[in-house]
Amino acid sequence: MKKLLVVLLLLSNIAFAQDSAPIYHPEADAKSDINAAVKKAAAEQRHVLLMIGGNWCRWCKMFEKFMHQDAAVDSAMNANYIFQHVNYSKENKNSAVMTELNFPQRFGFPVFVVLNEKGERIHTQSSAYLEQGEGYDSKKVIEFFDQWGPAALKAELYKD
Repeated sequence: MKKLLVVLLLLSNIAFAQDSAPIYHPEADAKSDINAAVKKAAAEQRHVLLMIGGNWCRWCKMFEKFMHQDAAVDSAMNANYIFQHVNYSKENKNSAVMTELNFPQRFGFPVFVVLNEKGERIHTQSSAYLEQGEGYDSKKVIEFFDQWGPAALKAELYKD
């Protein structure tokens, strides 16, 4: 019985550690990371999806988990985007990057910014529109990914 209790405690600590693992890195050079993501997106004909937030943000962690646990969401994201975290915290607000992106923090966190293959901001999305109840809605997230992906913005789709 004692061994079972020890095993259960160890497993709960592992689960807690995985759940609380940082997804944002305040020390990261956000501008450099974004430039690398844009370069990769251009080469792969995808857009860049920035998720701005911090390790303090419960909804950021929820989205990270949701995105990878829902196969359809993960697939839609990977088909359209190079994904990049951008830290916003008391340790590092990345003020220069936020200014360059036209202050996306005004929408709350997480906030998503879509850059085209040239690194130009083409959309800023409040995560509130992707939520349902105490979580995220797969249909809304996939629709967002599809509507701002490279294929949706091809001019030939909209010719008379």
